[in-house]
Amino acid sequence: MSTNTTENDEKLEIPDRSLLKAAIISMRPQQWVKNVFVLAPAFFSMQFLQIPILIQSLAAALLFSFGASAVYLLNDIFDIEKDRNHPVKCKRPIPSGQLPIKIAWMMCAFLGLGSVSAATFIDWRFGIALGSYLTMNLAYSTILKHVPFVDVSIIATGFVLRVLAGSFAINVLISEWLFVCTFLLALYLGLGKRQHELKLVMRGEASKVRKVLERYHPELLEFAFLFVAGITIACYTVYTLSASLPNQPLRVTQTPFNSVYLPITIPFTVFGITRFYQLVNKDSPESPTDLLLRDWPFILNILGWGGCAIILVFI
Repeated sequence: MSTNTTENDEKLEIPDRSLLKAAIISMRPQQWVKNVFVLAPAFFSMQFLQIPILIQSLAAALLFSFGASAVYLLNDIFDIEKDRNHPVKCKRPIPSGQLPIKIAWMMCAFLGLGSVSAATFIDWRFGIALGSYLTMNLAYSTILKHVPFVDVSIIATGFVLRVLAGSFAINVLISEWLFVCTFLLALYLGLGKRQHELKLVMRGEASKVRKVLERYHPELLEFAFLFVAGITIACYTVYTLSASLPNQPLRVTQTPFNSVYLPITIPFTVFGITRFYQLVNKDSPESPTDLLLRDWPFILNILGWGGCAIILVFI
């Protein structure tokens, strides 16, 4: 009698565990690394050396991650039919049916409203920034994702809002160059992702992946991709060179580093942008932004840039 009860309990637990696993996968915790941009103000203002500020900044990044998960769920719900025709996305919990849409909607509402409410307790401006991010992505998921170049600009603006939210969370002012470089870098990644998806469609490896791809011209997209790559490198170079100059009355850019050695980080930026270009042109159905998270040359390059930047803080 007891043996049968135990076996029945184990059978009942299996669907619950699989549902929980599907819910966690749909939140895409592996993508939370993008919210490291929320920590950028703490790093570039050198406030990360203060434990209370560091904890507050990490809490802000976690809340933004929950908000971003709400966006991922929303996108999967709206794109369920298109994702079923994608060679990789069709395996996600929502398009594959592992996570019921009703539960996905409940998770989306809870994560979205909950993260914004909690953010207001840190700073009301942080709550507004996170709320603006969610609102912007709602507009993106319903309308703006169908407008070429506007769709990737919305994604890039999301990263700028991450930086802005991080500055509000710890109440610091940051360089305008940080906003510019963040936007251009995110725009570059977004354009690369669109180019990769367009190539999949043109090779016949995917169909009806994104409706907006029908409005992208291959040559124009390639030009924009390379153009933004060059502008990103140029802006970062100007930022590092201006930061390495001594304080002057007419100086606009302010940075806590003020180091003549800051330009040595330029090669890391050039390599990172070049490496992403290689991944975009790699013969793989997987998104190049996902490949970045497992690409050791790119990871080591990021660690190298971070190591140099940290050393310059103490010089």
